[in-house]
Amino acid sequence: MPQYVIEREIPQAGAMTRGELRDASQKSCAVLTGMGSKIQWIQSYVTNDKLYCIYLAPNVDMIQEHARQSGFPANRIEEVKTVISPTTAE
Repeated sequence: MPQYVIEREIPQAGAMTRGELRDASQKSCAVLTGMGSKIQWIQSYVTNDKLYCIYLAPNVDMIQEHARQSGFPANRIEEVKTVISPTTAE
């Protein structure tokens, strides 16, 4: 299944409390549960004003639908073509 990186512009994301992050996670998971098993949230990276989320989904439309239902922006969605790491140099 394709993997995607989603850039979400959320002002002051880095200042969100643990409780606010938990609430956001619960909301996202509830929407995902309603959408079925074809879309999966892997993890997210929180920066000052953005979240970078890693998802598995069959297509971009499902990512956009999750954003619409959850109320979280999906300002940019990119399909991951390959993953590299230090071991790639070996």
